[in-house]
Amino acid sequence: MKDIKDRKKILLSFDLDNTLIDNREGIVNSFNYALKKYNLPALERNKIEKMIGTPLDDMFEEISNVNPKKLSTFFREYYGEKGIYQATLLSGVREKLDELKQKSFTLGVITSKKQEMAVRIIKYLGIFSYFEYILGESVNIKSKLDPNLKFYLLNKYKGFFIVIIGDHPKDKALAENLRAPFIGVLTGHHSAAELQQNSTIKTHILSSVKEIKPKMIYSLL
Repeated sequence: MKDIKDRKKILLSFDLDNTLIDNREGIVNSFNYALKKYNLPALERNKIEKMIGTPLDDMFEEISNVNPKKLSTFFREYYGEKGIYQATLLSGVREKLDELKQKSFTLGVITSKKQEMAVRIIKYLGIFSYFEYILGESVNIKSKLDPNLKFYLLNKYKGFFIVIIGDHPKDKALAENLRAPFIGVLTGHHSAAELQQNSTIKTHILSSVKEIKPKMIYSLL
């Protein structure tokens, strides 16, 4: 335990939506804006919210036969102009990031959002300076399980203990892929059982990010 603390080479990688931020309003409005462009009926708010954390094209593919990339384009049109400004930090997030940074943890973000959009929203919310990196969908990275993402993390942060933090089963899948411990938070739409299902890695479930404690992080390593 003391050895791990002394080395201070611990990377905490956070999901964005429903883990650090509440952007449900912006996502719901952007989603239904895209559907309206193709004269498709609006989707109920709770159905859209349950899909948050899933790649955008996959969300549209699940509910419509229209080319999902076209719908995603209209989603981003609204989101980039209005939806991005409908986001707020979840309770206690700024204080927790500040505490973890002061404890010399290295912090990063891995999201299913377009990387450029994720950077914009994180800057808008005033938490950009806390993070060593922000990784989202880009030319080189198509999803959280993209081999390029794994290669980047394991090479850039060679020698670090990596801990994945998120509210979605895809975040746990990322942790499994990296053979890293997982901290699941219940601020999204997934239960503790869903976040622990078939787990082969050390897993800890919390109500929210603000409950994360350094001692608990060390216990996972």
